[in-house]
Amino acid sequence: MYLIKNIEVYSPTYLGKKDVLVSDKIEMIQDHIETTLFPILDGTHKKLIPGFIDQHVHITGGGGEGSFKTKAPEITLSKLTAAGITTVLGLLGTDGISRDVENLLSKAKALKEEGINCLIISGSYQYPPITITGDIKKDVLFIDEVVGCKLALSDHRSSHVTPQELIRLASDVRVSALLSGKPGILTLHMGDEKEGLAPVFEALEKTDIPITVFRPTHVTRNPHLLEEAYRLLKMGGYIDMTASPDHQPTHAIIEAKKRQLPLSRITISSDGQGSWSHYDEDGHLTKIGVSSVDCLFKEFNYMLTAGFTIEEALPFFTVNVAKGLHLNKGIIEVNKDADLLLLDENNEIQDVMIKGVLHIQNKELLIKGTYE
Repeated sequence: MYLIKNIEVYSPTYLGKKDVLVSDKIEMIQDHIETTLFPILDGTHKKLIPGFIDQHVHITGGGGEGSFKTKAPEITLSKLTAAGITTVLGLLGTDGISRDVENLLSKAKALKEEGINCLIISGSYQYPPITITGDIKKDVLFIDEVVGCKLALSDHRSSHVTPQELIRLASDVRVSALLSGKPGILTLHMGDEKEGLAPVFEALEKTDIPITVFRPTHVTRNPHLLEEAYRLLKMGGYIDMTASPDHQPTHAIIEAKKRQLPLSRITISSDGQGSWSHYDEDGHLTKIGVSSVDCLFKEFNYMLTAGFTIEEALPFFTVNVAKGLHLNKGIIEVNKDADLLLLDENNEIQDVMIKGVLHIQNKELLIKGTYE
């Protein structure tokens, strides 16, 4: 247990200067807590915020679209913690052939053993989805770490599913989630094709599948797709934006605010360890690279320079994601998980705590991955 003294608390709502007692959960938040029983962390001139939740990381590596040599490597524990990420959701990408969900699950278990919270989703770009048990319903129902499935839509690398196939997959995810008490998400990698989110809107029109099952990501990649994402958001759905060097999510959220759209169902993720790729007009790969998870915290700080307050910026990386995934975290409140970041006056990460365990203290890495 630790007693964090004299620290400004952003829950994300600003709570003022407080003392916070933590075990694996947040035990107390008070103006003053006096005890000599626990180690003290001095929070003077620091801010306490929830740990970031990154729901789109290729923990076993992504890519491979420029042949075998372009397959990205696995993520390491310290890359996540140094970026302020205390919970990660792992998933596959384009390559669901040489990479499989069994390896994804093994990596998730390894990261959990190393001390970070980790979930996964089955599937990849292709349909039918690749699974561990041979049935997406059984994956979600019986495997603790699996909370849903992934599929690509409107992308030249996708399987170009029919609306009925999309409905069947969403139905399977929905039913297994009901039976297991999980969020049951269908993460939809969105490409640049003109069809956009049309299959999702058709599925919603034809069925009573809850709109929150469908979780499109990369929705800022073109103006037409973003307009459709705003429509889905207005209808009650979730949309996920990918942090980027040109900070598209920040500008898209500014526009969403102007339109008075519900911001509580917008999330931002990193696409970490996945490849980004550029193609020429003939569909030939011209450039490829690997995304870093540190883009998430960079996006947060950019939002602050763009006029957002800390209270306004934090939810897209914390509580919004936690609510969407049914997690007991993302907010600083008694009985919530003690996944916390301590920032200095310049909003740089000083300390990282996961389930009450310090992974980074005063910028010093205390816990490394097994082979780091």
